[in-house]
Amino acid sequence: MSKAALERVAPEETVLHDLPAVIAGPMLRRLLPERMTLWLVASKPLSLTLVLERQDGRSARLPLDEKRCRRLPIGTHAVVHMIDVALSPALDEGEIFHYDLLIESEGQHHGIADWAPQLCHEGESCPTVRHAMTLASIAHGSCRRPHHDAPDGLARLDRELQAQRTTPEQWPSLLMMSGDQIYADDVAGPMLLAITALVSRLGLYHEHFESAEISDSRALLQEPWLYQRNQLLPATPENTLLQRYFFRGKKKPIFTAVGADNHLISLSEILAMYLLVWSPVAWQLIEIEPPELDDKAAERFERERKALDHFIEELPAVRRVLAHLPTWMIFDDHDVTDDWNLTAQWEETALGHPFSRRIMGNAMIGYLICQGWGNAPERFDDELMAQLQAHALHREEEIHNALIDTLLAFDRWHYTLPTRPAMVVLDTRTRRWPNERSPHKPSGLMDWESLTELQQELMGHDAVIMVSAAPVFGVKLIETVQRVFVWFNRPLLVDAENWMSHRGAAYVMLNIFQHRHTPQNFIVLSGDVHYSFAYDVQLRGQHQRPSIWQVTSSGIRNEFPDTLLDTLDRINRWLFAARSPVNWLTKRRHMRIKPRQPDNRSPGERLVNKAGIGLLRLDDQGRPREILQLGGDDQDVRFERDD
Repeated sequence: MSKAALERVAPEETVLHDLPAVIAGPMLRRLLPERMTLWLVASKPLSLTLVLERQDGRSARLPLDEKRCRRLPIGTHAVVHMIDVALSPALDEGEIFHYDLLIESEGQHHGIADWAPQLCHEGESCPTVRHAMTLASIAHGSCRRPHHDAPDGLARLDRELQAQRTTPEQWPSLLMMSGDQIYADDVAGPMLLAITALVSRLGLYHEHFESAEISDSRALLQEPWLYQRNQLLPATPENTLLQRYFFRGKKKPIFTAVGADNHLISLSEILAMYLLVWSPVAWQLIEIEPPELDDKAAERFERERKALDHFIEELPAVRRVLAHLPTWMIFDDHDVTDDWNLTAQWEETALGHPFSRRIMGNAMIGYLICQGWGNAPERFDDELMAQLQAHALHREEEIHNALIDTLLAFDRWHYTLPTRPAMVVLDTRTRRWPNERSPHKPSGLMDWESLTELQQELMGHDAVIMVSAAPVFGVKLIETVQRVFVWFNRPLLVDAENWMSHRGAAYVMLNIFQHRHTPQNFIVLSGDVHYSFAYDVQLRGQHQRPSIWQVTSSGIRNEFPDTLLDTLDRINRWLFAARSPVNWLTKRRHMRIKPRQPDNRSPGERLVNKAGIGLLRLDDQGRPREILQLGGDDQDVRFERDD
């Protein structure tokens, strides 16, 4: 859409003060030899020029016309710029280059050093990028919860880049964020007020609701229902099975998140949260005042405010690292709602109610705009993008619902990077294998058809990195506890989502590993669980066994309850030691799993509870050379083989 057409969109609200040109970004997303993808949000449609300062005098100046930059209005004063450009000549392997985004205004061009100097490292006027299709190292992690009281792993990664700014050839080849980039279902009170304030300040577009306690999203600006959103979430008399199995007959909302008392509802709220978790500029545009609350709620509000203050302080570093490293993403449940599609019963109930369907659909639209598109723009055909553009322009209920229907049926969220080794990123949320006999029990994380497609995708590679939000090889005790709760028909109480919770999906996945065409070196990269660990896995009884490594880093800004995790780790070592009868009775007979021990930890300790970012260094065969958890507190942990 042209800049002129965007400016003809009639304003709904008035912003009293000038807004900065760029509110969030630029974020570097897909980077391939012949393509570069960037994402940013501006207060108006911008006339942009991408400048590439390349080696050997091959610099380029690329005006970002309609073919190179899709401008998507999300509010009166908010426009997403989705930039995807072809590069010619193609980038060389290992090439280090600089890029700038020039904003044209009144005949003048202003670069990043003018409008966002904090994005540049010391002594530089624009971001530096290293292009690498051969993966020598990967930064990875999941679960970035803004009001968790811990340092931000992305800010820690920025310090790593800063320390090596004169030697960018040592930087990670890419950043993989493997789920829960936002927590739409677990929002702090101060964050909810900030979201409401930003929706109003930017004039983010409103919508009507069907079968809801409120008629439209404007009502959420007048009364945000702080710590009371669970009263707005839908509950139906038809979901008796769900209530009986999960809530012992008590009336509960369809959504089962523990923190649902501030659950996001509207698309404008979802989009505002993305801006607030990725950009310090968004926070500078608003002011929030503590509301009148009872003593208990006021204490909670103040505790969350202090944690968010630390989160905001680190956002300039977060924004900088996202401008320098190619960043890839995939959703997990909190990007939409906790327990998303955990069981067939949950899925049927949630999608069967117009209001819960809208809430989930809004989160999917937000994921498409802010995450999914940047992974693989070609996956989203002209028809789908035309739907998205039509919704942004006309904001009609029929178009909104049709877009949600399209996204809920969309089956191409997964993608593969043509790197060396290849990186195969799984969708473990939207193509699940239902338990047909017991729909209240956990579904398989992928259905038979998608697992068959995965097997075909893996063939022909000597080495593969497979990104699965949930670990394929988890902690046996925790999986056993989850299995017990499933047996008692309480899977939601323990978040019983692991590959082994569904017999069919587990069987097919293990058969994929055992297939004679499985890559010889196979790394599973995971997050989700809020602690970190690494396993070496060997399959038994095969002439030519693949080498498998399970590497888990979680969370970027989240942690497991420390005392509980330490207790579970100890019990796991006692019950499932090599000579333990319990281990013999529950032995994974087709595989041998050897946990790696974190350095500087007590003997036998396996699990690391430390907010930060994972760093995986590979050898030239695609095997782990070093597995690290870079702590947000700058105390790093190395996982060592226990030979």
